[in-house]
Amino acid sequence: MAELDVALVAADREVWSGKASLVVAKTADGEVGIMPKHQPILSVMNPSVVTIKTVVDGAPGEILRATVHGGFISVADDRVSLLSEAAELVDDIDAARAQESLATAQAGGYGADSEAAAARAELRLRAVGR
Repeated sequence: MAELDVALVAADREVWSGKASLVVAKTADGEVGIMPKHQPILSVMNPSVVTIKTVVDGAPGEILRATVHGGFISVADDRVSLLSEAAELVDDIDAARAQESLATAQAGGYGADSEAAAARAELRLRAVGR
């Protein structure tokens, strides 16, 4: 099975890295699906949920989903880099905390950053199905 080397990186940490057979991300030009042997690209990512179909020991693994709050995607030579200011695996999202963050942001509790904080909280809540 052909594989991609994938790295999902936030500004402060590597969120996930490993082998995958498919990466789906939303770019400024629309949704893109990356499979092995994909042509090189460099594009801006929109805030969205990224899907990664993992590969473990050459066999299909689990499907990971992660929120990315903008950033860039780079593809070359079966290497995919997803670089975002903030990113997290959907399984790691605390829905109650995201709801509290949304309420605080809507009340203007983050000052000038309230609009961006609300957008991040709404994306997290959509990702967990709330």
